[in-house]
Amino acid sequence: MSTGPIRAAYLGFGVLGAAVLGAFVYERAFPPQPAPALTRAGETPAAAKIEAGTVPAHRPDFTLKDLDGHAKSISAWDGKPLIINFWATWCAPCRREIPLLNRIQREYAPHGFEVVGIAVDFVDDVKAYKKTFPIDYPLLVGEDDGLEAARAFGVQAMAFPFTAFTDTAGRLLLVHMGELHEDQARAILGVVAEVDGGRLAPAAARGAIERALAALPGPAKAAE
Repeated sequence: MSTGPIRAAYLGFGVLGAAVLGAFVYERAFPPQPAPALTRAGETPAAAKIEAGTVPAHRPDFTLKDLDGHAKSISAWDGKPLIINFWATWCAPCRREIPLLNRIQREYAPHGFEVVGIAVDFVDDVKAYKKTFPIDYPLLVGEDDGLEAARAFGVQAMAFPFTAFTDTAGRLLLVHMGELHEDQARAILGVVAEVDGGRLAPAAARGAIERALAALPGPAKAAE
């Protein structure tokens, strides 16, 4: 498997190395506060990373390897509403999300939901990270093929993390760009449950999610 594109991406990140190092030092000295959920009603700060009309109606099918090197298709979780989280070990917001995703997995799995992490990273780095920080949901890992899977969700300019939400039929209800916060996650999953319960038409789900996120208190309202 060619590793050209992802290694080129790593070189690109190296150009910003000094800025990243400075941000890391600042982050350690001043722990980050939750970012505003929305810049305008229904629009995340990273919304420009998704080109209009590129998000598919149905979850893309793709196959990546698990941490043991076995190929596994995302279709292995067919019939479950999914929270598909794209991340990388070098991404600070991605790492901050993991405790929340662990909680979601524990709380929502009995109701049929499943969190699946997609690490667009090197497998050895993911294995080493998982040894020091528990991740309680299944992980798939890909380099070039991980990037291709991300693009299949309509994300053209790579920015991690991002999280896709699907219903039990595999319909793609939302691609959330940027760090996911607990109030956002619960609002989104509430709408997914409404769709799966037959109380909301799938075509109306994205609008319902936008309204639910816009109604959140705190930073999201203040940013409108």
